[in-house]
Amino acid sequence: MDLKLTGKTALITGASMGIGEHLANVFASEGVNLHLTARSADKLKQLQTHIQDTHGVTVTCHLADLTLSGACEALSESVGKVDILVNNAGAIPSGTLWDVDEAAWRKGWDLKVMGYINLCRLFYKKMQAAGEGVIINNIGNGGEVYDPKYIAGTTGNASLMAFTRALGGHSLDDNIRVVGVNPGPVNTDRIYNMLKKRAANDLGDASKFTELEANYPLGRPAHKHEVSDLIVFLSSFRSGYTSGSIFTVDGGIASRRSII
Repeated sequence: MDLKLTGKTALITGASMGIGEHLANVFASEGVNLHLTARSADKLKQLQTHIQDTHGVTVTCHLADLTLSGACEALSESVGKVDILVNNAGAIPSGTLWDVDEAAWRKGWDLKVMGYINLCRLFYKKMQAAGEGVIINNIGNGGEVYDPKYIAGTTGNASLMAFTRALGGHSLDDNIRVVGVNPGPVNTDRIYNMLKKRAANDLGDASKFTELEANYPLGRPAHKHEVSDLIVFLSSFRSGYTSGSIFTVDGGIASRRSII
């Protein structure tokens, strides 16, 4: 299937690891030139070298901490125009209302919630001027599964789901599509760190995280390609009538609810 993405340009935030790193490789395999941003210069440089050597596309790296005042504006100015924006940077801490203090809560939301909103605000106007564009917000199924042990993430993700629907519901009037993706657990370092933390708290032993993992659909988290491939497809013309929607990739976790 030809997605006709060759020659397009995408900005991916949080690109140095996990889904962002994998996503950069998948976009590059489709001929997309990349702007990548993260806080780790070494990881970005390694990724840039690998992608350019493997796929032959242009990769520009931007070292940035998007929690800092003015960072989104500086990134926008440095990047210029893109066809696709993928908001992916986020690390909202797990824990209950009493585990996550105000400083940690605000830091997590500054990066993810306000980071997504600010970059949408900046790049939407550029896409509007260009006459087209796609924004993908990689959010997370925490916005659908109301977990008191991930309360900052649940609340933040739910707000980003509403934001994506509100913006994307009318964005096709400007020939811009705004779409959300809600991954559940994905086989990244982040999910295993969270599993170990919960195993330590709930089971008294971090090494028992495999018992929690076994409860996932198919007994595993999602593979990264099961999320990345969807995002790349949604960015293409083949998903041209899709906007204001949220696509959940969690093996059915968010739907495992009982009316009793």
